[in-house]
Amino acid sequence: MAHIAKLRLLLFSALGPAIALLLLLSFAGYVVVGSNGILAWGDYSRQLGAAKAELKRVQEARADLRNRVDLLNPRRVDPDLSDELIRRQLGVIHHDEVIVPLN
Repeated sequence: MAHIAKLRLLLFSALGPAIALLLLLSFAGYVVVGSNGILAWGDYSRQLGAAKAELKRVQEARADLRNRVDLLNPRRVDPDLSDELIRRQLGVIHHDEVIVPLN
């Protein structure tokens, strides 16, 4: 009977550290394989690369649009661009006609 009491006391005294160890191991596992863990860094770097490429495309498109807006400034309209827009709106561009942009 005394052995059972000593065993029960030993188990109860080891229960706290065992729970703490399991909690610590679960935190360590989350650090490695969690959504923000070490293994997710590769995915984040791929997403960052894709986002940088899209940002570059958007910035280039924005620069093109800014150039067109500057060319359509009411004080000094570019005659070639205005001619192109007017002909396109009126539908007088033929299917075999080629518009060559000059820089």
